Amino acid sequence: MRPGKSYTACSLGTPPGLDGSKGTQVVAARCSKLTHFLFGLFNPEIRQETLIFRLMENKGQLFKFVMFYGLLLGLFWVVKYVFFILGIAYPALGIVYWLLTSLTLVFAYIFGKAYKIMIGGRIHFFHAWQFGVLLYFFASLIVSLLHYVFYRYLAPPNYLANLMEAAAMMVKEINPQAEETLKQMLVPTPIRQTFQDIFTNVFYGAVFSIPVAALLCRKIIVGIVYRENQENKEEKE
Repeated sequence: MRPGKSYTACSLGTPPGLDGSKGTQVVAARCSKLTHFLFGLFNPEIRQETLIFRLMENKGQLFKFVMFYGLLLGLFWVVKYVFFILGIAYPALGIVYWLLTSLTLVFAYIFGKAYKIMIGGRIHFFHAWQFGVLLYFFASLIVSLLHYVFYRYLAPPNYLANLMEAAAMMVKEINPQAEETLKQMLVPTPIRQTFQDIFTNVFYGAVFSIPVAALLCRKIIVGIVYRENQENKEEKE
């Protein structure tokens, strides 16, 4: 950098220890670089080498990036849900499903940090929380198709009925007075259960995005985009 210039962010060479571990920092930087490259394929104004930092916490770009990362997380959920389906017949594969499920928070943090890098390294808590909730929402939409196929064509007989009965027993243990109400409830259809899964995933996303957002907004980190503030001022002068 030339003397007399100030820069709001740096290149992809993110120093370890600035915000999180070296491993997650590198993975997040690579995710942001991949995002930058893919968007550059469809937008000639976006260059592979540099991108003028225009966002400055601009939430107008939030949907564009969160849909991309939601697609990636949704594809990951599709893979892990295959293990859930196979785990019904082979219980050992069900363990793989739960192990992969535990990685969802890791991916949410990595994608959140990559998004933070894309917008220059600064993000507020509510902005990061919104990103997390929308990330779970779009991922839920992707995997919902497989959920419906499973409930409609692949699930064992009376699977939804047994699922509802198990849930009813849990509710009765918490609130015995709800027994009459539970008796009047019908077994959900495959499409209704699919929408219920989407709601459940978004609810968990809203909860689990709280600690992730708290981690993301702790410190300013360097991003893949930079801006010469003083140079712009000098040009105006």
